[in-house]
Amino acid sequence: MTKRGWRADEAPHQSTSQSSQAASLREKKEDALKVPIADPVESAKPASAPPLTADQQSKYETLLQTVKSWKEVPSTQGKGGPITEDEVMWLTRECLLRYLRATKWSTAEAAKRILGTLTWRREYGVEDLTPEHISPENETGKQIILGYDTASRPCQYLNPGRQNTEPSPKQVQHLVFMVERVIDIMKPGQETLALLINFKSSKTRSNTSPPLSQGREVLHILQTHYPERLGRALIINVPWIVWGFFKLITPFIDPLTREKLKFNDNMRQFVPPEQLWTEFQGDLNFEYDHEVYWPALIKMCEERHAELRARWIKAGKNHGESEIYLKGGDALSITGMKADKATTLHQAEQQKSIQTVAESAGTEGVEGSNGSEVHVNEGVENQTRETANKAEDEKQ
Repeated sequence: MTKRGWRADEAPHQSTSQSSQAASLREKKEDALKVPIADPVESAKPASAPPLTADQQSKYETLLQTVKSWKEVPSTQGKGGPITEDEVMWLTRECLLRYLRATKWSTAEAAKRILGTLTWRREYGVEDLTPEHISPENETGKQIILGYDTASRPCQYLNPGRQNTEPSPKQVQHLVFMVERVIDIMKPGQETLALLINFKSSKTRSNTSPPLSQGREVLHILQTHYPERLGRALIINVPWIVWGFFKLITPFIDPLTREKLKFNDNMRQFVPPEQLWTEFQGDLNFEYDHEVYWPALIKMCEERHAELRARWIKAGKNHGESEIYLKGGDALSITGMKADKATTLHQAEQQKSIQTVAESAGTEGVEGSNGSEVHVNEGVENQTRETANKAEDEKQ
């Protein structure tokens, strides 16, 4: 027995074993994916929407005529302002149908709620939330958009154990910003997202549940202003204190949403293992590196949004435009145009584009909690303008 507690002939063997394990961990870390995934697996397809009945179609047409008549968006703080192009673009066919379904096909209630959401989006500043403003909230990867489920829904991961800030309005802004980014990357024909939550505690934070008041605020925003957007919610490692939190907020969750919550189920049933993060029972070796992931995510989302806007302009800037057309799918626009897929990159090319941004981000960085100035994807803003201008020229 040596001084350290093992025989001399054992020491080299254990040292070699430990070195091998360390090398394996380093290799795994180096091989880990650090950027978002551009597309779902080939077998993942969204379910087809059922055709509208004659009565439903009539109610949709009535609601469409109502929103077309709106010239301004009211304000809760005084006089409203003229409706903008971005707000008209938001008023898609599928958007109107989501509000109709959420209000049990009441055209009056749907119109009231849509107008209320337009007011909220302005006053909350949804379009003004910038990547630089939100970046410090996501430095630890407490929210991640990564991969797609079996129905082609984008997966939004919530990791409360990685919480890095104290409760504040900015935490709620962070969630809203990420939901908007999930919507940016939804595939044609898919209107909902998959929410994956892992309440596994961290070494520094055992209580991973948000304050009740914040939970109620988030629920109100999601249920009021993002109706029919949750496809499923998969929740694992729920401790007793979080169970108590869920019991407290359950009365505020509408029955349809409650049916979509799955607690401690096998996530591999719902998300292809190759696109499911290992921390959530999957096979995907992913490591969150904020300086790599964040600019790559923003680039992908801004490019998708630029393509959508260009198609909307090219088709005539209409109320009630088809989201399937706008997303580059097979549906025609309401003026009979086909989506221009020339601007939509092939999966491998888009993933390569994301990776390129990620690699360059290592030298450019992202704005951190120390307030250091960073510019994320300056070129994307220019590309957005160029794409929109090109669409305007083609339309004319």
